[in-house]
Amino acid sequence: MIWFAGYLLLGAVAGFFAGLLGVGGGAIMVPVLALLFAAQGFPEAHLMHLALGTSMAAIVFTSLSSLRAHHRHGAVRWPIVRAITPGILLGTFIGAQLASVMPTRPLAIFFAAFMSYVAFQLFANVKPKPSRRLPGRWGMFAVGSVIGAVSALAAIGGGTMSVPFMLWCNVKMHEAIGTSAAIGFPIALAGTAGYLLGGWHAEGLPAGSLGFVHLPALAACVAMSMLTAPLGAKAAHRLPVAKLKRIFAVVILLLLAKLLHGLL
Repeated sequence: MIWFAGYLLLGAVAGFFAGLLGVGGGAIMVPVLALLFAAQGFPEAHLMHLALGTSMAAIVFTSLSSLRAHHRHGAVRWPIVRAITPGILLGTFIGAQLASVMPTRPLAIFFAAFMSYVAFQLFANVKPKPSRRLPGRWGMFAVGSVIGAVSALAAIGGGTMSVPFMLWCNVKMHEAIGTSAAIGFPIALAGTAGYLLGGWHAEGLPAGSLGFVHLPALAACVAMSMLTAPLGAKAAHRLPVAKLKRIFAVVILLLLAKLLHGLL
């Protein structure tokens, strides 16, 4: 019950930030799940795979709840979603397959390195050139493929890449957050499929696992994140997002330091 309570609390926090910043919640969920799984004695060989796969599966539900809330606020630019989704699906599935065969420690180092870069971008709040616009059809496909592949390797909903990309192309902040929430849904679907297949024949997985998805953790995280994601989306339209992005960046760095200390 202690572990289940931990999963519930994690889901509540991750869901709120998913709605607030248009991210899938994986930036918080992966390091905390890895720590919780390690404390329960899960096999180290599959520790990061299970954390990544479970996080990606949870993002399916979190992103759906978040995008519905942002759509009600009229903040989702659906033409962007349609243009970027084909590349997203291809890149995410390939990235998840690659992640499933990587050892735990290199995977953890990649996750930490990428999220440190993301934290820097959030903290710096870099402003784009006023003349910059979104690329054309093939440009969006290429961008979607990269976002999907990296999102699958790091088990994130893509918001940590898609929001800065859209801001760089002068999409308004609240529209970038809302559109990113919608982009996170196809990322999560393709990524979850990849982690399920990648871990289907893995040996030594803990009870309650389906591929690299730990079902008890998934159920608890989803139960709370579905409740708190709309609250985060509502707050995103009221609170100073720039300041919240810096707070979120600091939280990410603290969680990554703890994760790497435990694994290395």
